[in-house]
Amino acid sequence: MNMSFFDQFTSPTMAGIPLTMLALIAPWFMMPAKTSKWLNNRLYTIQLWFSSLFVKQLMSPLNKKGHKWSLLLMTLLIFILLNNLLGLLPYTFTPTTQLSMNLGLAVPLWLSTIILGTQNQLTVTLSHLLPEGTPTLLIPTLVIIETISLLIRPLALGIRLTANLTAGHLLIQLISTAILTILPLMPMVSTLAFMILLLLTLLEIAVAMIQAYVFVLLLSLYLQENL
Repeated sequence: MNMSFFDQFTSPTMAGIPLTMLALIAPWFMMPAKTSKWLNNRLYTIQLWFSSLFVKQLMSPLNKKGHKWSLLLMTLLIFILLNNLLGLLPYTFTPTTQLSMNLGLAVPLWLSTIILGTQNQLTVTLSHLLPEGTPTLLIPTLVIIETISLLIRPLALGIRLTANLTAGHLLIQLISTAILTILPLMPMVSTLAFMILLLLTLLEIAVAMIQAYVFVLLLSLYLQENL
């Protein structure tokens, strides 16, 4: 029984073919396509409003060099958000519960910000490893600590996203399994648990949105340090 709870986090297969790639492609079909009509539909208008609001808020602290990243960060946000919400649908799979995928997104983007910082301002990038006014005896220790904190950033990005989604999905499955088990014995208790499950589902939707935003926001902060 315990193993079946974690089966939802394994990559599903059909006829021996992994469906992970299909799950990665599916969110893009949910995006409304632009039409040639004079007036856009409400869904496309909301999408444009959300995109402009997010880009304006995310790019305001960055200089003009960082504005080149707006399309990449916006695309990344939509991709992670739709993949997070995809797992809340029945008979679907959440690719962002896989640590390998999250690290595959976090490590190259984090490394690109570091490379960009070393190319544009090497002195400023290296100065982040040693705070100003540090005593001489503490310099080796602080350099090691700051280096470890710098290298652990992509791990924190990937593990944070994986842990939050995994915990929420697992809690939803545990409560739903308990509801089906106690329904014939205690209908009132199962009804109360079902109400809690609905609230937890709404919370999981909010977590999926927040975690996508936090992932992209932290990347923009790393970018800001190296511009």
